[in-house]
Amino acid sequence: MKKKVVSMLMAACMILATLSGCGSGGSSSDGKSADNSGSKDGVKEFTAFFSVPHAEINEDNEIQQIIAEKTGVKVKETWLTGQTAEEAVGTLIAGGEYPDFVDAGDGSVQMYEAGALVALDDYIDKYPNIKEFFTDQEWDSLRQSDGHIYWIPQFSNIYGEERVCAHNDEAFWIQTRVLEWAGYPQIHTMDQYFDLIEKYYAENPTMEDGTANIPYTILCEDWRYFCLENAPQFLDGYPNDGSVIVDVDNKKIVDYNTTDTAVKYFKKLNEEYKKGIVDPESFTQTYDEYIAKLSTGRVLGMIDQWWDFAYTAGDALKAAGLDAKGCQYVPLPITIEEGMKNQWHNSGGIVHTSSGLAITTSCKDVEGALQFVNDLLSQEIMDLRFWGVKDVDYQVGDDGMYSKTQEMRDNDADTGYKASHKCEYSYFPQWEGTSRDGKNAMKPEQQETEFYDGLSDNLKNCFKAYGVKTYVEMLGTTPPPGPWYPMYTFSQTMTTATPGGTASNLMDECKHEYLPKVVMADNFDSAWAEYMEAYKKCKPEDFLSEMQTELERRIAEAAKYTN
Repeated sequence: MKKKVVSMLMAACMILATLSGCGSGGSSSDGKSADNSGSKDGVKEFTAFFSVPHAEINEDNEIQQIIAEKTGVKVKETWLTGQTAEEAVGTLIAGGEYPDFVDAGDGSVQMYEAGALVALDDYIDKYPNIKEFFTDQEWDSLRQSDGHIYWIPQFSNIYGEERVCAHNDEAFWIQTRVLEWAGYPQIHTMDQYFDLIEKYYAENPTMEDGTANIPYTILCEDWRYFCLENAPQFLDGYPNDGSVIVDVDNKKIVDYNTTDTAVKYFKKLNEEYKKGIVDPESFTQTYDEYIAKLSTGRVLGMIDQWWDFAYTAGDALKAAGLDAKGCQYVPLPITIEEGMKNQWHNSGGIVHTSSGLAITTSCKDVEGALQFVNDLLSQEIMDLRFWGVKDVDYQVGDDGMYSKTQEMRDNDADTGYKASHKCEYSYFPQWEGTSRDGKNAMKPEQQETEFYDGLSDNLKNCFKAYGVKTYVEMLGTTPPPGPWYPMYTFSQTMTTATPGGTASNLMDECKHEYLPKVVMADNFDSAWAEYMEAYKKCKPEDFLSEMQTELERRIAEAAKYTN
């Protein structure tokens, strides 16, 4: 308890120091947020806090300045540093003063219940780009218990035709050098995956420069422990419902933590740990240490979400020339047994109803803030955010198609260039899919020709060997399984106000404590039995019951819009 109090106080100091200018344009002498009317050079200034770690851009960032000239707004973005998301959100609520914009992540419901967020219902129709962002059904799905909408999920919305080249989601990843060494074999099962890594590591314990390879590492810090715990749902051929499996035939919730596949998976990790294949630092490393490790090219394989490492470690590998040495990662269609259909990649967008971009009660210019969000969704600003400046970051052919030179691609991976020049406003609403011109993709990584032309020779050779041209084709694509998908958008809103929410918290704590012990145990069977005994005491049946109720509610709600 004492440690938690100290960490909360430290978090409070850090956040309040960073956000002492909460509200537009800083704080007035009475401690209340100042109005935007004092904005400098006619540009309104807002503040934003996002409860995830992220690299900050420079104060004089070039594209941010261009966006400010075009929209009349500049936002100072602050990211999670030195504390957990739970601590950061708790500190904001305790202080009662907020940045103008916030994405509180799993703490969104807590901010709503604290009365810290502005209801958006009366505003949405005034801003056509925002209104267009969701269908009426999707907007309705965002309503909270009081019937109002308080946040706008930012990601996965598809405009026009879906354009997907990168698998932005979770997978078993492996370096291309491992596949090349083995002659690009067909790897479909967990056992085949680890067998390949074992064989490669036995003959290649180091990189060319003598640096020791790490066969397999696991990220377990804080909420990112999904890299350890949720694989059984995918191994059984189910999509990423996140916290449960949905039996599609019977429309029943299944607990993936206790399946036969879960036992096989963790037993395999235990065996690989004993062999020295699983990184012994897996259960103590921080996210930053994990990214630094991947950035060296030493790690042969891991489970993770693409977005969690590609824009940090992935860019670092390119910048260091390690992509030319086969250190980039590709996803494999892994299931527990041969012949099973995998669902690692699903088509279509997801409305992440549990969190999103919100405007707080400290904001003195709600309409100005929403106008900025509206402007960010215009095609001109979308191009600036994700393609950059014409003839500097991309070029336009006679056919109107966007592309990049190799120098432009190298700049995209350069940390210094990104800090001084690129400004994606990456946690504000954004479109995926096809540009309003009907030709180009909204983002460079989704432009098929640009994506492929920008690949390293190692990646091109790997894709050619498997008869594909994208990461997604390495896995295959399946449609969303039903109107409930994904169920994690409900489980992430649960709080200890209900028995199911209490059980969910206890289950998470139990898994955090016991799963590393299970993987490292001398005797797997006894360690698993001890874990299951502790797990049952969490009353998972309460959690599963509430998930079942929500599953049925979502199915019934969707039926209203189809009948």
